[in-house]
Amino acid sequence: MFKYLWMVTQDLFLTVTFITLLQALLVRVSGKPGKTISRIGLCAGVIASVIMAAVKFNTRLIISSHWNHYLYAVILLLTALLFLFTALFARREGENVPDGLPFTTDQMKRRATGSGSGTGIRALPLCIVAALLSAVLVFYSLPGVLLYPFSFNTMGQGYFSSYYLVRMAGWLGAFLLLLVYSRLLSRCALYIRPYGAVPVMLNTGILSFAVYCFGRYFVPWVNRAKWLKWPFRYNEQAHGWIGALMMFTANHSMLFIYIPMAIVAVLAILLFRQGTIIREPYENPAQLRKLKARNRHWRRVAIGILICLALCLLILTVVKTSDTQQVELSAPEAFTVDEAAGVILVPMENVNDGHLHRFEYKTDKNIHVRWIVVKKPNSAVFGVGLDACEVCGNAGYFERNGQIICKRCDVVMNINTIGFKGGCNPIPLAYELKDGQLAFKLSDIIAGEKEFR
Repeated sequence: MFKYLWMVTQDLFLTVTFITLLQALLVRVSGKPGKTISRIGLCAGVIASVIMAAVKFNTRLIISSHWNHYLYAVILLLTALLFLFTALFARREGENVPDGLPFTTDQMKRRATGSGSGTGIRALPLCIVAALLSAVLVFYSLPGVLLYPFSFNTMGQGYFSSYYLVRMAGWLGAFLLLLVYSRLLSRCALYIRPYGAVPVMLNTGILSFAVYCFGRYFVPWVNRAKWLKWPFRYNEQAHGWIGALMMFTANHSMLFIYIPMAIVAVLAILLFRQGTIIREPYENPAQLRKLKARNRHWRRVAIGILICLALCLLILTVVKTSDTQQVELSAPEAFTVDEAAGVILVPMENVNDGHLHRFEYKTDKNIHVRWIVVKKPNSAVFGVGLDACEVCGNAGYFERNGQIICKRCDVVMNINTIGFKGGCNPIPLAYELKDGQLAFKLSDIIAGEKEFR
């Protein structure tokens, strides 16, 4: 569950943020036409993403690294055009606002619903570029996310099993969080003052992402084009400044998510501050109450955005770190080898405490075969199996809070089913009880070599 919660959040946060700000900018600049064009771009990106996901799922024609190489180039080009057209057209909306004051309440409502006239046809180039950038951003990030539900590890239980539903809950939870965040950010971007805050913050965020795209764009060149020497001064020992940028973007990829987070936080704080001041004149107490209610709404929107940002930050730091933290398997315990009888002996008194015990035998082929033993609760029977399963391979199992858990998929084992074949259970290993000891045939242990190669 947590794996797909942070993965979807990480994959889509930038896209959701930039598209929301782009749509708000178009509504503020061009009113209803801008809103319509932005929706067309968003729908085109979603449709293209669904087609791409279907092709990737059913064929091997798509190599993501190759596609991303070209998408980075398109994003860089559209970013440059966005900067240009924002400078030419976006500022025009503020020309009719005296002294840089914000819109009136009625004007802001019309902008929020996309019913304002704006600059109309004059801002058409900006609308088209913003819509294209929205489509490309969706096409860049969404196909992989759409394929996650088809890669859930269900332990062979199917789509209606608890394994699948738990993972789907994390996947859908991230979408729900980002949807709420987008709605709140949209209101913030439509209502915030001063007017220039949205284009400035948007361009700053897009610029940071463009730096990331620029660094990732040259990865195939440096990896493959050995002839590339000028102007990037490529050599076998160092890739020059372009190599340094590549390494920086690779090692600090989360930085390019935290920067837009900080930008959105600034917008939310500006909106909250805006909601503490009443600048418009009023003639009676009823108008004053209306203005106060509007300001309360702005403050609630700002607080909601900050809460969403805090949740996203928590997911991308604490939850991600906890989920990806490597678990160290416990050290193997001692046992006795009876070469004459061809068995391995483990005293029962050493393994009858209900906890997981791990053993390891080094074969003649220098392969370390591991197996686990755990006494089943309220029973005299032991759960015994190789420290591997048919689904997750030889990742192994560990004990956490009295539960036996698969290291790779983090699924909790039913201790009573350990020793039975199927699912994520350990591969069964036969044993016998002899004179207070668990006896394992050496031949059975050696037969498990294939699981640990």
